[in-house]
This record gives sequence, structure tokens and C-alpha cells, in this order.
Amino acid sequence: MFENFSEMMLELFATSLWETVIMVGVSGVVGGLVGIPLGVFLRLTDKGGILQNAPLNTVVGGIVNAVRSTPFIILLVAIIPFTRLVTGTSIGTWAAVVPLTLAAAPFIARLVETALREVDSGLVEAAQSMGATTWQIVWKVLLPEALPGIVAGLTISFVSLTGYSAMAGAVGGGGLGDLGIRYGYQRFLPDVMLAVVLILIVFVQAIQSLGDWAVRRMSHR
Repeated sequence: MFENFSEMMLELFATSLWETVIMVGVSGVVGGLVGIPLGVFLRLTDKGGILQNAPLNTVVGGIVNAVRSTPFIILLVAIIPFTRLVTGTSIGTWAAVVPLTLAAAPFIARLVETALREVDSGLVEAAQSMGATTWQIVWKVLLPEALPGIVAGLTISFVSLTGYSAMAGAVGGGGLGDLGIRYGYQRFLPDVMLAVVLILIVFVQAIQSLGDWAVRRMSHR
């Protein structure tokens, strides 16, 4: 069944796996750097937040929801001009990072906002009564208390990005998705497709296990 796994094919698997790691890793990190502050902002300006601002929260929340509700394959195609402006090309691994990041940031923002909602309001009120500034409340109360939930949300985001990266591969983004389409589907090599699926399962399981381990460590501090 695995007669198609020549040395060249194994090299393709290694290259494709590395491309998937780059796409998921870079877009996840950059998406987190954008999404976490955005999630904090949404929580602070929400009803009952310490910087409550309903109009601003509605506008920003609407933009976040609009991006989140756009199917990734449509987002991928719709921002091709922007992708080309940023990377100089609309195909390849680094070109795929742009739409992946745009898809990740609002998703992470909502997960972070949800985690922050779980923080006991009494802790925030106690910090305010002691004269803590908004910055101090965010860094010393909200984020530390919500950290396990935030890490769990980031884990979910990285897992979702793995699926998105495979979708990006179908339109020239590279990675394991591209390998599965070009060889497993277009060249009718079911063993290659099976191997791609198994590698993706192991990849996702590794991300989930690492995230679960981190959450457990933080929850028992």
C-alpha cells in the first residue's frame, strides 16, 4: 500500500509538515498578539466593564463578528490584493499566513473576552477600592485570573488554524493540505492522502496535549 513513499515523497512530507508548522505557528502567535488585547478591550468596554463604552464596543464587536462569520475560503480569496500587498505574492506559505492571521485574531479575541468574563467581579471591585489603575487591574487581576481560560482558548485556536492551513493548501498555500490535494486527490494516491490525514491527527493531538498540560499547570499554581 505504501509503495509510493519514495525518498522524494518523504522529503515532500517533511517540507509540507514544516510549511504547516510555519503557517499555524506564525499566524497563531501574531493572531494572539492582536486578539488578546482586542479581547481585553471588548471586555473592558462591555456592559459592566471598568471602561464601559457601549457605542465603541458595538462597533468593534460588530467588526469582529463580521470577520468571524466570513467562511475562511471566502476570506482567503477576498483579501488576495491585501495579501499581495503585504507579502508580494498571493500564493505560497507566507501568503497563506496573512488570511490565517486575520481569521485567528477575532476568534482569539472572543475566546479571551469569554475567559475574562469568568473572572470574579469582586476581585476587580477590590482592586478598584484600593486605587488600582485600569492598567494594573488588567495586568494584575484580569489576565492572571483568566490565564488558564486564555491558554485553553489559544489551544482551540491553534487546532482550528491547522484545519484552515489545510484549506489554504488547496488554493496554493503549501503545507500538508496542498500535498494531500496534489498527490492524494489529483494523482489518485490514497496512501498519500491517508498519511496526510494521520500526520494532521498527530499534529493536532500534540497541540491539544501541550495546551491541556499548560492549563493544568496554571490551574494548580
